[in-house]
Amino acid sequence: MTDDTVPSFGMDAIREAAKRLAGRAVRTPLLNSPMLDDLVGGRVLVKAECLQLTGSFKVRGALNALLALDEDARRGGIVTYSAGNHGQAVAAAARRVGCPAVVVMPRDAPRIKVDNCRWWGAETVFYDPETEDREEVAEKILQARGMTLIPPFEDPRVMAGQGTVGLEIAEQARELGLSPDTVLVNCSGGGLAAGVITALNHEFEGLANHIVEPAGFDKMARSLATGRVCSNPRPPGGVMDAISGPVAGARPLAVLSRHEVTGLTVTDEEALAAMSVAHRLLKIVVEPGAAASLAALLAGKADVQGRTVALVASGGNVDPAVYRRALSD
Repeated sequence: MTDDTVPSFGMDAIREAAKRLAGRAVRTPLLNSPMLDDLVGGRVLVKAECLQLTGSFKVRGALNALLALDEDARRGGIVTYSAGNHGQAVAAAARRVGCPAVVVMPRDAPRIKVDNCRWWGAETVFYDPETEDREEVAEKILQARGMTLIPPFEDPRVMAGQGTVGLEIAEQARELGLSPDTVLVNCSGGGLAAGVITALNHEFEGLANHIVEPAGFDKMARSLATGRVCSNPRPPGGVMDAISGPVAGARPLAVLSRHEVTGLTVTDEEALAAMSVAHRLLKIVVEPGAAASLAALLAGKADVQGRTVALVASGGNVDPAVYRRALSD
């Protein structure tokens, strides 16, 4: 059952990733709040990946990709580019297997994400998103040092690792006697969305699939509409750095194009309001980009009346000042 458009990606790859990650990644809880259900008029199941190792789902894909490498490649070290969460994941995965790692980050990356990458032992290299291309910066390091690139979303092994989030949602929903009929996934490059939507559509029929992006910077929705990879016109700025990468992923786009996917967008203010709701009703810390799907739900951007909705709270690495702003608004 391999997706023909993306070699080595599909349900078999997701199941293999689940085996690799067993005992290494956290089986995060699937949360529900009757008060949240009442707010939106449906049953809401929130996959709390903010409680994952490194505070983000990203470690699933990074660790799966690294474990799939041969020993020579691991010894040579790995390089990646990231706004922060994937960088932390690669750093943690590299430390777990004892190999060097370099993370190329935008110069304005949140301090907490920079510090966390360094805590895990990675070297951080900064670039200017206004004038430099992060892939070119990473490529220079790769060539100079003989390292292996593990990109944030354009690797089938990374996508398969992220797909284990969807596999777990399906297992946990069934344990509750529930069958989701709607799914919302925060989207930047599209690795998480491709993995989760692939897994859930395999497990449940007739799903309504939604991706959620920052308002005005919906590069994946535009990519799906045009059938070609689209970029953001400029760095978005704002608070949703986790889903503000410059370009949609070609491989995730190929996968998402096989499903009927609706693109939704949210504003910074809506994301901050969703963070406050997550704190108040679910008792979890969610960063702005990771709160995008919940924000779309709370803003009524998807019809979920009487439906069972699954969404991913994809990370919790938020600067204290931003979190204070979310709770005080």
